[in-house]
Amino acid sequence: MTAIYPGSFDPITLGHIDIIERAARCFDRLYVCVMINADKKNPMFTPEERMEFVKKAVARFENVQAESWQGLLTDYAAQKGATVLVKGARNVCDFDNEYQMSLINRSIKPDLETLILPASAPYIHFSSSMAREMIRYRQPLERYLPPEIAADVAKIAEQKHIGR
Repeated sequence: MTAIYPGSFDPITLGHIDIIERAARCFDRLYVCVMINADKKNPMFTPEERMEFVKKAVARFENVQAESWQGLLTDYAAQKGATVLVKGARNVCDFDNEYQMSLINRSIKPDLETLILPASAPYIHFSSSMAREMIRYRQPLERYLPPEIAADVAKIAEQKHIGR
């Protein structure tokens, strides 16, 4: 069975990796789909940078592949033959948002289910927004980001003069 874990991943966090690792155990193939979120007007990283971060962070998982997509998620799911979308939820607000999106996705593609995984306790407070704040203030990133990308993220942030 094939599943998709979509997100903007600006940047990918340890919380995302926790969801990926747990979902990878449940499915034959998991696509981590780097999406362009029109609601997020000022991303910190370009789609190409985010894609590289995700690729590096998921390379250790045999059945996980990273790709980017700019269109409708249901079209991507159809193209990949996926029947499940995996979403993470840290709190009831996340759950409510994901539940509403699942209804919209099923209205477009009725055979597409959404599996909402609750965040593991150590990652309840993790978000890409929180990680961006730590990046802006030049805090150590190893507590928030996958070790494979922490140094790259810090280097790119410095090159872009993000923060301070």
